[in-house]
Amino acid sequence: MKNFNKNLRIKTKVFAVLTAATLAWAVGGATGALAADSGGHSQAVYVAHLHPMNSNVTGLQTTGEARFSIVGDKLTISVKAEGLPPNLLHWQHFHGFADNRAAICPSAAADANGDGIIDLIETETTAGTTMVPFTDDPVAMDVAHGIYPKASASGTYTYRQTVSRKELTAAFAKAFNDQMLDLDRRVVFIHGVVPTSKLPASVASLGPIPAYVTLPIACGRIERVKR
Repeated sequence: MKNFNKNLRIKTKVFAVLTAATLAWAVGGATGALAADSGGHSQAVYVAHLHPMNSNVTGLQTTGEARFSIVGDKLTISVKAEGLPPNLLHWQHFHGFADNRAAICPSAAADANGDGIIDLIETETTAGTTMVPFTDDPVAMDVAHGIYPKASASGTYTYRQTVSRKELTAAFAKAFNDQMLDLDRRVVFIHGVVPTSKLPASVASLGPIPAYVTLPIACGRIERVKR
């Protein structure tokens, strides 16, 4: 009888261990299945609140928001802007430094030549160079020839493109010898005033591109808001 009770206790303990192990496997397996089903994706969101620039030229207060949402390999770039010169294509990009210094939007002090206008070249001291264009194909990294959004008659537009983060990072690395997009070290610019704007000859641009195309009209620093 003692042996029977002893064997019963042993079997009971073994059963409990096996049951716990089976339960742990089941929970772990289910969790793993859920993770696999979701792709194990991490998510991050970056936002730039856009503030007016060169309003003395446009006669407008251009504002908006640029948002960068990352889910797995997908990066969705969206921009909503208002107070834009209407019926006009507007170049838009993020700018920054290839050495990964943090870029900031230029202040009035950036007007180095004192003409009352902050042109594209004058932004480079604090904001760096043009990096990724928000066109119909950002991965192409074609700043001068990509298709940019056009403002409506009421001076608004909404832009949205989803790209492969891996592909954009590879294109970025090739262009700037930098493996990281480092969004929170960049700033977003919207450019463009009407061709009939009376810009002084002192307003500089990039190569042969007219100054009215590249003149910044809004800027915002990109910040991470969700991990």
